[in-house]
Amino acid sequence: MATEAHTSIVSCAALAARVTKRLSPGQNGTKRYQTEFGESLVCVRYRQDENRRYTTVELLVDHSDLSPRGPSLKDFVAVHIDYREKELRQLAKEEGAMWDPDSRVWIMPRSLAKRLGVEDRIK
Repeated sequence: MATEAHTSIVSCAALAARVTKRLSPGQNGTKRYQTEFGESLVCVRYRQDENRRYTTVELLVDHSDLSPRGPSLKDFVAVHIDYREKELRQLAKEEGAMWDPDSRVWIMPRSLAKRLGVEDRIK
């Protein structure tokens, strides 16, 4: 238990110390850590405060592919669809367009407006 507390105090002190060197894997001063951590090693940092010098390592512990992002707000457009165009309104609604009663327009991604053939009605 005392060891955990001591380790966290040292860790906090090490993080507060200023970085004097940052080395990439393969540079002199990283070989020992590269042998120990292999491809997971991102960098080695030497830190220093008034009393001590610390060596910290940054490791890559996980990675995953990013899923494609949905449309951003700038990709949404306001489109006028007349009340009498029931089929077009229903199709827009089924595809996720939302009615804005204040502006009396349909809000949808630009790509949907293009698919529906209503790009010329964008407000």
